[in-house]
Amino acid sequence: MLRSLGLIGGAVLLTAASAAPPPQLEKAFHGTVVSTYPDGRKAELWLKPDGSYISEGRRHDRHSGHWQLRGDKVCFHRLIFTYCTQIPNGTAFTTRAVTGETIHVRLEPGRAGEKAG
Repeated sequence: MLRSLGLIGGAVLLTAASAAPPPQLEKAFHGTVVSTYPDGRKAELWLKPDGSYISEGRRHDRHSGHWQLRGDKVCFHRLIFTYCTQIPNGTAFTTRAVTGETIHVRLEPGRAGEKAG
């Protein structure tokens, strides 16, 4: 669970359905957030405007949950776990995963890998 949520550091590329998304984040609802870990493995995240998400961790484990904005952060909720991270200004950046590892995050066009979670 924690590993797949690490990619969620990249999930900051979205906004809550109840608020107008910042312009730099609008594309996230139509793309895939890809996080690359130090070992080269990748995780993917698909955000939905209704406040839900689906993720596939670097070990190919699938999860789903909900997200919401809290000030200048986006928070992801799955079961009893919550992870919050800053919303970046761009679509490619470096951040820390929930595991503490440094990850490189980018928004890719399309949602080809998305499946019901």
